[in-house]
Amino acid sequence: MAIETDLSSIKTERRSLNTSFLGRVSYQDGLDLQDRLARDLKDGGQDEHLLLLEHPPVLTLGRNASESNIVASANVLSAEGIEVHTCGRGGDVTYHGPGQLVGYPIMCLAPDQKDVGKYVRGLEEALIRTLAEFGIESGRIQGLTGVWVGNEKVAAIGVRISRWVTSHGFALNVHTNLDHFNTIIPCGIQNKGVTSMAKLLGSSPSLEKVGERFAPHFAEIFDRDLRWKETECHG
Repeated sequence: MAIETDLSSIKTERRSLNTSFLGRVSYQDGLDLQDRLARDLKDGGQDEHLLLLEHPPVLTLGRNASESNIVASANVLSAEGIEVHTCGRGGDVTYHGPGQLVGYPIMCLAPDQKDVGKYVRGLEEALIRTLAEFGIESGRIQGLTGVWVGNEKVAAIGVRISRWVTSHGFALNVHTNLDHFNTIIPCGIQNKGVTSMAKLLGSSPSLEKVGERFAPHFAEIFDRDLRWKETECHG
């Protein structure tokens, strides 16, 4: 007889989550830092991290991406200063750029949180609670990943989980240049739009302020002790 287990009921010692706001970081440097911290966890380290930052303009292609979802020419991308990178996260093509809060949790989900779907829903919930603090009502759309306001996506999610260690994460449009999304079909979804906190509110908080509101929600949902610290960004 199969016995269902509620993973949330299994408790282990509460872990610390080292949280850093890194400012603007090149996409490659962000990848290198994630790889280093994730490798440390896989090799038996105990330090878990939440990296909060923004990137220069870049299109990223996940494992399931189709290059046909980049609709701008190479000349247009070059003129706009937009780079293109492939990466190991799930999902299709997305955009990162200035004014977008990017979050990279580097955590071990073993032994009590080994549920990929639950992890993604937890990321979404932390973003929904954060947006609510700024007066924005957001939610989910059945069958789609991310956080939405109506039919417009305000936050994208694309994660990588290897040996139950997480990397990559989310991108929340705070005061992002939404015109740059016209260079792609975001996440390969044809009939939905994108929005930002600035567009919804008519003004915008700083990325750091939004990160300060997000981190406690994330730590609470994943049962971590939040600790702010400085992290050096190098590979």
